[in-house]
Amino acid sequence: MVETVGDVIRGRFAPSPSGRMHLGNVFTALLAWLSVRAKGGTLVLRMEDLDPDRCREEYAQQLAEDLVWLGLTWDEGYGKSGPHGPYRQSERTDFYAGQFAALAAQELVYPCYCTRAQRLAASAPHRADGKLVYDGRCRHLSQEERRELDKTRRPAWRVAVPDEEIFFTDGHLGPYRERLDLDCGDFIIRRSDGVYAYQLAVVADDGAMEINEVVRGQDLLDSTPRQLFLYEKLGYRPPEFYHVPLLVDPDGRRLSKRDGDLDLGALKERFTAPEIVGRLAFLAGLTDAPEPAMPAELLPVFAWEKVPARDVTVDRTLWQKPRVP
Repeated sequence: MVETVGDVIRGRFAPSPSGRMHLGNVFTALLAWLSVRAKGGTLVLRMEDLDPDRCREEYAQQLAEDLVWLGLTWDEGYGKSGPHGPYRQSERTDFYAGQFAALAAQELVYPCYCTRAQRLAASAPHRADGKLVYDGRCRHLSQEERRELDKTRRPAWRVAVPDEEIFFTDGHLGPYRERLDLDCGDFIIRRSDGVYAYQLAVVADDGAMEINEVVRGQDLLDSTPRQLFLYEKLGYRPPEFYHVPLLVDPDGRRLSKRDGDLDLGALKERFTAPEIVGRLAFLAGLTDAPEPAMPAELLPVFAWEKVPARDVTVDRTLWQKPRVP
């Protein structure tokens, strides 16, 4: 068992360097920073650059520069020394291979030869949101069937989940539960091209880096039960999770890196760092008005009880205002 560090809070911000940060990314980074700093903890910056087709070093460098400009500094991780490096997932492949082998030794993984069309055909909507749950069609293939499929197709690898419920209490949202086999299904931990999947990498990294507090968007809430399953099987103590609201347009569409007018490049042309941080603090319920502030100035007013539990609608007109000289 790898233990986390007693009462010392170790949080992290773990962005994917696939483009410029947008307003929603900064919102999450600010709350992660405030939560750790308010407890006198250590903040780690890790680059989750698993996908070689989308992630680039220039994006990682720009992301780090933007965080410093905003006043969201970190203690350990990308661009700094630390005892748990490397802090780029693209440099941790050998470590993930060992974690994969540990699951394989417990007979928890199996090859999946399904094409995308076959995966969709072998799934069925379970939730109201239409999420597809893989039905495990490759889980029970015979060795002979696998040998034949190996001749023509490189498999992905899935972890076999049990028919049990996973329950945890989110530090912000409260109780949450999922039945893994019905709500999740066997999920991929290594792609057919050999790239290790997010679910495995994030658990392995947070466990090895002794992260005991994770602040992230609510879009990842339903990933938590499968990650808790992996924490147990890999022998790590799980962190405490805080899932924060997403920033959305009035039509309910969440902000993304496609929203170029709300990425840091565009916003820095119109606003100062304190103006951006102050407006985000207002959206987070920490202040009564969107007045300029730097992160350190918000520490006395930070409390999770003030942060909304539901998605926060962004009034784009407030973010188009030219900077006043």
